[in-house]
Amino acid sequence: MIARIRWKPLFRQEHAARFRFVGGDWFAIRLDAATSLGMSAPDFLCLAPPEGGPYRKVRNMRSRFARGLGLGVVAGLGMAGMAAAQDFPFGPPTAYEKSKPKKKPAAPAPTAAAESPAPAAAPTPPKSAPAAKPAATAAAPAAAAAGAAKAKTPAAPASGFDEATFKPAPPTCRNTEPFEPWLSRLRQEAAAEGIAQSAIATVLDGMTVDPGVISRDRKQGIFSISFLEFSQKLANNNRIQSGKAQVAKHKATFERASKQFGVPASVITGFWALESDFGAGMGNLPILRSIVTLAYDCRRGPLFREEVKAAMRIVERGDMSPSEMVGSWAGEIGQTQFLPSRYLKHAIDYDGDGKADLFRNPTDIIGTTANYMSHLGWKPNEPWLEEVRVPADMPWQEADLAIKHPRSNWAKWGVTRADGSPLAKDAVPASLLLPMGRFGPAFLAYENFGIYLKWNQSLNYATTAAWLATRIDGAGPMNKGNGAITVLGPEDAKELQRQLVKRGFDVGEIDGRIGSATRAAVKQMQIKYKMPADSFPTQELLAALKGGA
Repeated sequence: MIARIRWKPLFRQEHAARFRFVGGDWFAIRLDAATSLGMSAPDFLCLAPPEGGPYRKVRNMRSRFARGLGLGVVAGLGMAGMAAAQDFPFGPPTAYEKSKPKKKPAAPAPTAAAESPAPAAAPTPPKSAPAAKPAATAAAPAAAAAGAAKAKTPAAPASGFDEATFKPAPPTCRNTEPFEPWLSRLRQEAAAEGIAQSAIATVLDGMTVDPGVISRDRKQGIFSISFLEFSQKLANNNRIQSGKAQVAKHKATFERASKQFGVPASVITGFWALESDFGAGMGNLPILRSIVTLAYDCRRGPLFREEVKAAMRIVERGDMSPSEMVGSWAGEIGQTQFLPSRYLKHAIDYDGDGKADLFRNPTDIIGTTANYMSHLGWKPNEPWLEEVRVPADMPWQEADLAIKHPRSNWAKWGVTRADGSPLAKDAVPASLLLPMGRFGPAFLAYENFGIYLKWNQSLNYATTAAWLATRIDGAGPMNKGNGAITVLGPEDAKELQRQLVKRGFDVGEIDGRIGSATRAAVKQMQIKYKMPADSFPTQELLAALKGGA
């Protein structure tokens, strides 16, 4: 059903906007997730149904609103929750490999249909134009033999940038250099690294800065909310059910990826859901303009200069044209949101059609995501996160991602499974993760949980993605805690960070976001003040710090 609507300029950050159908009633349009993620209101809107009900989405609204035209409302029954999580800004978490560019390997032998469970041919960089998808041929045994080994990807070109030690500038930083001289230097730098002038020109000619991208990068309010708020917004029932449906729909491909890379279907699907709602929320901005803007901006310029050069190489080798590179404000590619350098190193053609398509091809999306997680160090057949119950009293200072104990130790201290049954009393190492302190949800985080933090360093995001995977696998709803949990407001959180800095702790930016560095400092001060050292900041701790003790 198509209905014309009348624009009402009532958008506001973290609130709902309202529209009135001509001849109808008012309907609220949920914008809290979209705007807090930095999206502009017209980019992607979801009509808000009753809790757990289907969503209707309205897309590509900006130009139509600007011209004052009516819009079509497309019924999207069964859509997965809020389709806005594509705006998590992540970059390749490891330092760029210090190796020379390698010659493009030969194309793989043809494989069977996309959903065939047969092993893949060794993945190669996609060609400039996709060939017709081949049927199974006599070459299939050779392809199977090649696929028996783990997929190989070309090494990234050498770079002098070390992301492992890179720290962004504060959000208050200012750009002082004019754009054109800066762009000229970027051209020279790319040429000096061997990128073809044709690719440089294709990417940079006519380029301008997008102020909206800079604004979004400075806000990112979604990372300031508590874990419970974050997980309730993003790991909702719609995403759980949609994730299960995707696992069933692409069963053969997931089984193949699990056999080849060791990564479970639920883990891949959890990321797929959070990053783009299975393609519904990839974004609609020019990727090249976004990454050039972020490279020019003072906050994360060095990181994104490397992304611009990676994008040039993608264009140079013919994987995508600029018109195909449309995505989120942070410059990510495809349904699991790969920055260009990540795509360049890890994207694979998993169905053998001659092109690694992360925008439309579920087979390539699944294979590429599994390939990347395997590269990060995913350990097959090992757990990643398990919800548990904790006793009223235990050695809380042991609850820390940096501290691992055999599972038998946690059992000895009274930690049980979420349903109250005893933990296995074995030597499997695990950390106790208390994202909301000792009164909130509790998890045992295993070695594979570290891969989530490599994907995205936000503890809220990593824990939510890992927990969502367990829910897709059939785990029950989260226990929200056994006591009243008071979360510090943004200003109190900033004051807490200032007090910690005064005492010599490095907590990063004074931004009110309680990350791993702030939590580690909180634990040290809790131990000093003889408080339960669960790493969760409280008003009691803030008062002690302000008192000068």
